[in-house]
Amino acid sequence: MPYPAQWPYRDKDFFRLDQGDDAEFYKEPRLVKHLEDKTLQSLTAFYAQVFPTTPFRALDLCSSWVSHYPSPAPERLAATGMNAEELQRNAQATDWTVQDLNAEPKLPYKDQEFDVVTNTVSVDYLTKPLEVFREVYRVLRPGGLAIVAFSNRCFLSKLVSIWSVGDLDDRVEVAANYFHFAGFQDAEVVDLSRPDTDPLVVVCARR
Repeated sequence: MPYPAQWPYRDKDFFRLDQGDDAEFYKEPRLVKHLEDKTLQSLTAFYAQVFPTTPFRALDLCSSWVSHYPSPAPERLAATGMNAEELQRNAQATDWTVQDLNAEPKLPYKDQEFDVVTNTVSVDYLTKPLEVFREVYRVLRPGGLAIVAFSNRCFLSKLVSIWSVGDLDDRVEVAANYFHFAGFQDAEVVDLSRPDTDPLVVVCARR
């Protein structure tokens, strides 16, 4: 995939219809699944294929009450999200932190602390994606894997404008650019869409 010579996005690309406080928007727990069950099963099956086969440490960014990881779970699953009640209910998480990445993209973890970082249907809400992806790079061990999965379902009012134009192919390009300019190796794209379910695309890259 060809990449631009410079970071191609401007501040206006991360404008949202609702510029209000994200903490206020997410203060009520949403104990629902944001994709259809068949779609989530495809994501879990993909994770099972690419996750390490030996005990590993994972970070689930923008997490909620379920992380969609296969069994057995990682020996450590740190979860960051916007709602404490949702995170408390995540049975796979070994520890969790409430954090608004749009307000504070700096992650509260040590360098090279994780083998895997995931983000499920939330990359389209990041207003400071380059800072967040650089942090993901920092907390991953060399060779560690970062995975972002996205669909066409969203909270429209919180969607950044660059994500609201074009189709899934355009969003793949945006996600790949996030990885590239944060220092990752070339991104790989996997289309997990099925004809009878929500579309789902995964973009992943290694440190």
